[in-house]
Amino acid sequence: MFYNFHCRSEHVLLQQIVEDVLAKLNTALLNITTDFLVGLETRVQRVIQFIESQSNKVCLIGIWGMGGSGKTTTAKFIYNEIHWKFRDRSFIENIREVCEKRNGEIIHLQEQLLALKTNEKIYNPSHGIATIEKKLMGKRALIVLDDVNTMEQVEKLFGNPKCFSSGSVLIVTSRDVNILQLLKVDCIYNIKEMDKDKSLELFSWHAFRKPSPTKEFSELSTSIVAYCGGLPLALEVIGSFLRGKTKENWISARSKLKRIPNNRVQEKLKISYDGLKDDMEKDIFLDICCFFIGKDRAYVSEILDGCGLCAIIGITVLIERSLLKVEKNNKLGMHGLLRDMGREIVRQKSAEKLGKRSRLWFHEDVHDVLNQNSVRTLSTFNLKLVIILHHLTKIFCLFLIV
Repeated sequence: MFYNFHCRSEHVLLQQIVEDVLAKLNTALLNITTDFLVGLETRVQRVIQFIESQSNKVCLIGIWGMGGSGKTTTAKFIYNEIHWKFRDRSFIENIREVCEKRNGEIIHLQEQLLALKTNEKIYNPSHGIATIEKKLMGKRALIVLDDVNTMEQVEKLFGNPKCFSSGSVLIVTSRDVNILQLLKVDCIYNIKEMDKDKSLELFSWHAFRKPSPTKEFSELSTSIVAYCGGLPLALEVIGSFLRGKTKENWISARSKLKRIPNNRVQEKLKISYDGLKDDMEKDIFLDICCFFIGKDRAYVSEILDGCGLCAIIGITVLIERSLLKVEKNNKLGMHGLLRDMGREIVRQKSAEKLGKRSRLWFHEDVHDVLNQNSVRTLSTFNLKLVIILHHLTKIFCLFLIV
């Protein structure tokens, strides 16, 4: 830091030095369980290096990934690493949740962003935007907006990014990549699933408080880690749940997970499903969960369009919302836990009797429904049967639409 000794009074200069030192010594770090940040530091350092390379401009960073992938933890880690360089800084957490609880009201978050800069009351969102731009105009700031789910939230909290000084860093985390693209961020950091070794290490820290499983639980740990599919949230929640339990409990829990997803994990993942704007998008998601994972995207679109669904735009939305991905050879892919979450939604929304369910994906269930008794049951409830013969795999997929 360069100080102009000739143009400033001793009192002003001393005050500036004190403020700079305090900023650097500030220990008010964001809370992260630092013992279990497996594999995160290396990835975070790549983002920080990119930020440093953009120091001559306002740097916009997007962090994108499915629910439970570690977006917030990654953003907190970055914030803790670089926050001391900024006198003006703010981390606004859980924006989607706060807005939902307040019926979309964002004034509270605007006041939180300005908490260290003004005691001025915000009267409405427009006044909040103007105040943010006024107070932070020309400032070199670090601002993180966590879990954004609408472009409007970004606009009402950032205002115009051009009002910030060069060297400012603005970070947005979201499950919706379209928001980050509209924001025209400089870099989108896509958080992907952890590999097998890192997954086992993270799971072991939570289950055994050490980096690898005990010999007695080695095989069980490997199979449960495989079920988690590299999703940090699932590894942490299930690992913590199993810590200290007997081998018999582990075996029972593994069997249960194959039938019914863990409730805490499912609630987190279901946020993305609930955030879909209409029933058609939800129907497309559930149909893919039950029938079309690993199938050609164009083929699936043709089938679903034939069922009255606008599949091309619907599939695009699901990809943007981190609910679906396109893999090699244009095949549709989905995280195993998202698939299980979708199938559990179908199970919970439907009656216990197979003949009354909206979708069936196990061959045995389809066979049972198509026998004489089940068909009479279906006719009684005026259900329209749409049976699709998948000619590539010779599997019947049954849609039951009320």
